[in-house]
Amino acid sequence: MKIGAQLYTVREYTQNVTDFTATIQKIADIGYKYVQVSGIGPIPAKEVADICAAHGVKIVITHTPPARVKDETLSVIEEHCAMGAKYIGIGAMPGEYPRNADGVKRFIEDFSPAVEQIRHAGMFFMYHNHAFEFEKYGGKRMIEFLMEGWPHAGFTLDTYWVQYAGGAPAAWLRKLKGRVPVIHLKDMAFVQDQQRMCEVGEGNLNWPVIFSSCIEAGVEYAMVEQDDCYGADPFECLRTSFGHLEGVI
Repeated sequence: MKIGAQLYTVREYTQNVTDFTATIQKIADIGYKYVQVSGIGPIPAKEVADICAAHGVKIVITHTPPARVKDETLSVIEEHCAMGAKYIGIGAMPGEYPRNADGVKRFIEDFSPAVEQIRHAGMFFMYHNHAFEFEKYGGKRMIEFLMEGWPHAGFTLDTYWVQYAGGAPAAWLRKLKGRVPVIHLKDMAFVQDQQRMCEVGEGNLNWPVIFSSCIEAGVEYAMVEQDDCYGADPFECLRTSFGHLEGVI
């Protein structure tokens, strides 16, 4: 697997060209050679690609606003071509869809044309989970509806959120074998009776088993993400995770 950084972790430092350039330099200095573009400011795709390339960093995947993926699919595909990224991701099911069986089915139906258009362009639509995708509606989990409704879509499985929902990341990797080219690595700590995100290797997830399942599932890119650093420097959080992962995966 190749280790990458999810730029959502450092989103506050990517809102303009100057800050984005400095951030990519820091990411490269830590040792990351791959990134996921997510949460950045209004910077043209070609400029984003040029900045990353200048620092030896490859863009693998994005989180793109779902409405754009659905309604501006061709433009989104063209932007990803400019960035050299074949994985077009969304961060979650939009809030306009109710979290029930009917809402999920409508979500699948509305996005299916984009999923197929992306596939025919030689790219992959990627869905990123949180915890709510593991709720059951009529005996079937939401993520299972998505797996069946989009047979040609991929899943950016998030280790923290699977565990948070009471699932086992390794088991879900096996269930999604061949459909998780990119994974989000995020550890879970237990602090003052609360679960919280932390650097990979600093929490309680069973990483040896997860990494073994990643290999079995065909994961190619492991993106480190930490949505909340709880006041710590997010670059140092990414550095700590990289230190634990380097030479291990």
